[in-house]
Amino acid sequence: MERFEGLLKGKFGFGCMRMQNDAEGNVDMENFCAMVDCFLDAGFNYFDTAHVYFDGRSELALKEGLTSRYPRDRYVLTNKLTTHCFETEEEILPLFQTQLDACGVDYFDFYLFHAMCAPYYEKFTNTHAFEIVKDLKAQGRVKHIGMSFHDSPDVLDRILSEHPEIEIVQIQYNYLDLDDPNVQSAACLDICRKHDKPVLVMEPVKGGGLVFLPDEAIETLNALEEGSPASIALRFAAEPDEVVMVLSGVTTLAQMRENVALMSVREPLSARAHAAIAEVRERIHSLKLIECTACRYCTDGCPMQINIPGIFRCVNDKTKFPNRPHTRYAAVTAKGGKASDCIACGACEEICPQHLPIRDLLEQAAALFE
Repeated sequence: MERFEGLLKGKFGFGCMRMQNDAEGNVDMENFCAMVDCFLDAGFNYFDTAHVYFDGRSELALKEGLTSRYPRDRYVLTNKLTTHCFETEEEILPLFQTQLDACGVDYFDFYLFHAMCAPYYEKFTNTHAFEIVKDLKAQGRVKHIGMSFHDSPDVLDRILSEHPEIEIVQIQYNYLDLDDPNVQSAACLDICRKHDKPVLVMEPVKGGGLVFLPDEAIETLNALEEGSPASIALRFAAEPDEVVMVLSGVTTLAQMRENVALMSVREPLSARAHAAIAEVRERIHSLKLIECTACRYCTDGCPMQINIPGIFRCVNDKTKFPNRPHTRYAAVTAKGGKASDCIACGACEEICPQHLPIRDLLEQAAALFE
């Protein structure tokens, strides 16, 4: 298995999807530059972005905060080919050049087929995207080919069998999703192992879901005295031998400092900790929370500008903390549509990597809060 030793420094990557913004909605560059400096100074070097992250501003922020401030050998940069950014084969190369220009680089170290699933696989195949990306690698404009994946293990097995040129696979892996029927992260990890592919981990804390836990779960993990809930989740995700990188979408300098400190040492979790994690997993599953990771893909195309992840967090908070006052819904919906404003167009469900029945869930949220 190629583990990219000498290229990847450390097992902690900077995911540039959840970025802090100012009052006008622009990336807070002072905060972002400080996080970049902290991350690199700690000895890490892997940055992950996509053209769709933060409405295209993630790439531009990387150009201003990273690539124009540091020499090319100080960082490893990953970008992605997203299906809803192109419709025809002829649009792929111009899109790729736009990504290079936005990031301010001449090549990407890794270029991933984004959010791969059975329908997207068909589109990538029909538009000859695999052949185009292989040509980009031959030209040196892409150093390594990979994919981020959101589908069943059998689909993953098929794609890796048909496209051995894929060198690395990014999967959603955390202790809550090991046997989740919509994610099946343990089974997907087994498929990567079968094909001898190294793994990039996304959503190790499930969009903050493994940080903002029910009180009883927090007490269980705190009793271990083995670190914060975030620390335990990140270390769990980093444990498999196949995992070469764990991505964390940090938004503040304080979060970055905490993460680089714990991932610089990465104390292994004890058997006692694993037993506690299993207990917490069962407790959370019993609550039947909405399995949203707050990736925000659903919000970009929403004609009613509904903050779907924010509303789902309100629902989950009410489930996890039934005895607390819940006033956040008004703030979440103040700058966009309410749950009841949904026109059931279904655009959100087509793009949701968690395959959530968003329209039904919004209807339930409206009944709960409105």
